[in-house]
Amino acid sequence: MAGYFSYFPKMLYDAEGNGNPKVVTDILRRVVSREGTDESFSALAEYEVQSGETPEMTSYKLYGTVDYYWVILLVNNVKDRYYDWPLSEQQFEEYVNSKYSNPLATHHYEITQTSGPTNSVDDSHLIQVNSTTSGASAVSNYEYERRLQEQKRRIKIIPREFIPDIIEEFKNLVRR
Repeated sequence: MAGYFSYFPKMLYDAEGNGNPKVVTDILRRVVSREGTDESFSALAEYEVQSGETPEMTSYKLYGTVDYYWVILLVNNVKDRYYDWPLSEQQFEEYVNSKYSNPLATHHYEITQTSGPTNSVDDSHLIQVNSTTSGASAVSNYEYERRLQEQKRRIKIIPREFIPDIIEEFKNLVRR
């Protein structure tokens, strides 16, 4: 199976400026999922990434090969696999402790919204408010970062039977 960059076009590039260009992969090409694809593509399934699970591990679990890790990253708009992908528990603890001098300090205050959905898996029913708002609850830096990690754990997965179509579409888009 060909890797992610094997689908990218080649180009001549003179990195040393000596008039002796070399053939290189054009890594500056970018392909993103069409806006609204995940909402309109009903075949997408949800998957929860386990602590310490890498995109390659997820690909192997779901597709029997590590070769489709990049499809998972592309579908989930993961641009930085180290910070857009969920961290392991140890990485998370290290990240929070290095980012905040006091992880337990208040990050913001919030209340449950009074109209629309008032509960959710992703905490979207909560709205940020001033500390003086009646009924406001403090959210610590740690809790805030934990919520972000939990959101990153819930990813969309392309069913196995659609992978060849996704790869073909990707090849066509990246070679334009």
